[in-house]
Amino acid sequence: MSGEPAKAIAAYQAMRRYVLAFLIGVVCFLLVFSSSLQSEMSHELLEAYGLALILVGIGGRLWSILYIGGRKSAEVVSTGPYSVTRNPLYFFSTLAAAGVGAQTGSFVVTALAAGFCMMAFHIVALREERHLKAVLGEPYRAYLESVPRFLPAPRLFRDREEVTFRPRILNRTLVDGLAFFAALPFFELIERGQEMGLIPILFRLY
Repeated sequence: MSGEPAKAIAAYQAMRRYVLAFLIGVVCFLLVFSSSLQSEMSHELLEAYGLALILVGIGGRLWSILYIGGRKSAEVVSTGPYSVTRNPLYFFSTLAAAGVGAQTGSFVVTALAAGFCMMAFHIVALREERHLKAVLGEPYRAYLESVPRFLPAPRLFRDREEVTFRPRILNRTLVDGLAFFAALPFFELIERGQEMGLIPILFRLY
């Protein structure tokens, strides 16, 4: 992959990272100045489920990049995670973003994090599709008609005997994914500050 197609895909990938960074920033803001109305048990349970979502999100992103890394504008990838959804990286990123939102202990923030992420990635995906239709032509158009854009359809799953990947891209995806974990100690620190009265609570959410 080289030239204009490579630059275009790089721009979309950068946009994806900016979207994630913005959403995590919004969740952090909500956490700093809000508190959950859930009981202590519900709060802790939601945090635990959120951690599970973060782990699934990071694992899913790594799984996806094994199949697509460096080939997005070069060929139609339609096996593995790309056989059940056209945008597994966006789907798993949304799960991880919901997991980050869940660390607030608020169902509202969790839903908002997932919802905003889905909407933002939907816009990015539409732009990518227009670009890839022009670059990859009819094979990609056929792929669009057979595989859903976002929510996975497990019945469509199919795989291949082996895949090749670029370690540099896999490592970068791992580092990007671990950024979700960086939010966890930050959230705990903010909660302790609220409990000690050092950080004001401006509003409460379920």
